[in-house]
Amino acid sequence: MASESYVVYGAQGSGSVAVEAALTLIGAPWRVVDADWDDFDPVERVNPLRQVPALALPSGELMTESAAILLHLAEAHPEAGLAPPPGDPLRPAFLRWMIYVPAAIYPMYWVRDVPSRLAADSQAESVILERTAERIAECWGKMNAQVSPGDYILGDRLTMLDLYVAVVSRWTPGRRRFAEVAPKLAGPVRRVDEDPRLAALWAERFPPGGSE
Repeated sequence: MASESYVVYGAQGSGSVAVEAALTLIGAPWRVVDADWDDFDPVERVNPLRQVPALALPSGELMTESAAILLHLAEAHPEAGLAPPPGDPLRPAFLRWMIYVPAAIYPMYWVRDVPSRLAADSQAESVILERTAERIAECWGKMNAQVSPGDYILGDRLTMLDLYVAVVSRWTPGRRRFAEVAPKLAGPVRRVDEDPRLAALWAERFPPGGSE
């Protein structure tokens, strides 16, 4: 059913916050439907994988997968300038790193959220938690080694990539470790944290102690 606004299916401290940040900067009307971790049936009705974020478009069509949602919003609202357009010299790097985050880093959290999915016992769970944290740090380090940020990750323009990294880097192994392994990324992320347009959103969706 068509609507005048976007509907974000999400949760405090989750990947949906990157989508919420993007919609805040775009200025389009939107509202959030928060997942109830004790009753995930409403989320499953819109995403059979039982994952957030999901986004209901004004047309009524539903999207899942955070990177796909962010890329779509950038294309649907080019006036916001949140992605290098086709033909821009920065476009290949933008697409590369937008996919790198969900391909290399995001899957580690599926494992970490419920390590018993892959572990046979509590000892194996502890090993998984330790090794996935190190793998995440390693991936951030490899990204750090291959970018040349300015004010933002791709230079002097804020993009969806900055929003994405600003959210995911809040999770394990945490911002302190992130800054150690990815010092070139730490400045752009801090600039996104301090963006006054997003201050209220960060305070509400990532309250102190609310991230992993």
